[in-house]
Parts: sequence; C-alpha cells; structure tokens
Amino acid sequence: MKGISLLKSQRLAVLPIDSYDLDSELSVVDRHEYSGEYDALTFGAWSCHVLANGSGAESDIAFRPHSDRLALTELGKQLPGIMSLVTGHFSLDRLQWVRIFSLRDGVMAPHVDFLEFAEPGTRVQVPLRTSEESLHSENDIVYHLRRGEVWKIHTTVPHSARSTASTARLSLCLDFSDAEEPVAIRNEVPATDPIRVIERPEATEAEIEELVTSGRTMTRESMRSDFRRFAALHYERHAPAAAVFDWYEEAARRSGHAAVLAKAQAFRRYCIEKRADGETFDW
Repeated sequence: MKGISLLKSQRLAVLPIDSYDLDSELSVVDRHEYSGEYDALTFGAWSCHVLANGSGAESDIAFRPHSDRLALTELGKQLPGIMSLVTGHFSLDRLQWVRIFSLRDGVMAPHVDFLEFAEPGTRVQVPLRTSEESLHSENDIVYHLRRGEVWKIHTTVPHSARSTASTARLSLCLDFSDAEEPVAIRNEVPATDPIRVIERPEATEAEIEELVTSGRTMTRESMRSDFRRFAALHYERHAPAAAVFDWYEEAARRSGHAAVLAKAQAFRRYCIEKRADGETFDW
C-alpha cells in the first residue's frame, strides 16, 4: 500500500496477547488517576500511568533517561498479568520505563520526543486494548497499531496519536536505553496481517482556507481548544504532521493579536523544534 515504504516506525513482532487474561487489570488502569504531566500536548481524554520506573513512585511520570534499577510502582504491583507480559517477552537489561498510555476521544499534538536529551532511547508500544478508531501518525502517514503488535516508534520526527472511540485505547509503552541497539523479543507469534496504513484524500485549498480563516476569532483564551481542529485535519486529509503548525500559525496571524501569534509560534518550537530538559509549556 502507498506509504508503507516511507514509514520509519517498525512493527517488530506480534505477541500472543490472547493467552493473557488482562481485562480486569485494564479496568484498574481505567480507574487510575493521572496527574496531568503532559496536558499541554493533549486534547481530550489522554493519560499516562506508570507501572515501573527508576524511582518506584507513581507520581514520577515524565520520561527521562536514568541508570537506576527498574522498580515497580504501586500501580505496577496491581498489574501482575501486564508485567508478566513485559517480563515474558522483553529483556529488562535496558528497560527504563513501563507505562500505559490511555486515549479516548482525543488527540495528541504532533511532537518530537527526546528533544531535551543528548541521546534518544528506543520507544516500543504494544496496544493492549484498541479499535479501528485509534490511530498513530508519523510525518504524512497515518497508521493503525493492532492489539498485541509490537511497534518501535520513530520518535525523532513529528508524530502523534488520535482516537475518536468512546472506550479508551490502552497502549503499553516501554522505553529502553540506546537508540541503536535492537530490542530483543522472545516468544512472539508470526505477523499475518499487513501493516494497516490509512489512505486519506488530499486537503483542498478551500478546506485549508476555511480552517485558517477561523483564526479571525481566535483569542488567548480559546487558542488551546482551537488547536484540536488543526490536529484533527491531519488525520482526515493527507498532510504532514508538521503542517498542523503551519495552519495554526497562519490562523493565529489572522487573529490580529501579537500575543496569540507568539504563543502559537512558541507551541511549535516546544513540540517539534527545541525543548529544554524539564521545560513545560503554559497555555
């Protein structure tokens, strides 16, 4: 299919996920509270839940490289089935973080990971519960990760995720040190389904013009919620993820407010260009 040869993210394997009884544990994740660490980048119901990290603290959510021994959080101790999935198929030698990302009726802003760190690591995702409405994007490609598929996410180009489903997609996220060293996977099963790339029509000039013209009513108070429309169009029309910021900046320019334009430009820098270690974005 068109786009597969350009996709830098890789499907590494498929796990025998049906051999694990995870439903009750996924319900625990559904009820688990989230502290809002990544709220600046997320629109709708997105949350992050830490099962293991370097400190063992559930409140320690924000990714950072570390050399500590992997420690279970209180949440991780409540999820032995999910942790057995991790330990049964992956080596713990380089594993630094075990998290679950939840996404329901929401979208993440296109972003580049590891901008604030000297060396990127390797990020792997395995959907534990998902549906056809749950999608990822990388540059101009939109694709679907099936339940149990192991994906190495290419994090150093603009990418994002979106789900329009009312039931939360839950994706296991494993962060390993060293971007160059392959991730060893044990006891996988053959991949029989082709990679699912979503075809989208090209955006028309009229559609883009209608979107950016909406910036005439954009204010400092509305611009955060306004951004979701721009991010959503990338999933509905064939366009690079970074184009979301082009559209958004032009809309901010048409607001006529210098503060609105400056904030839109700052959000672009924060998401895909330059970000300092520990830097946060304040809408």
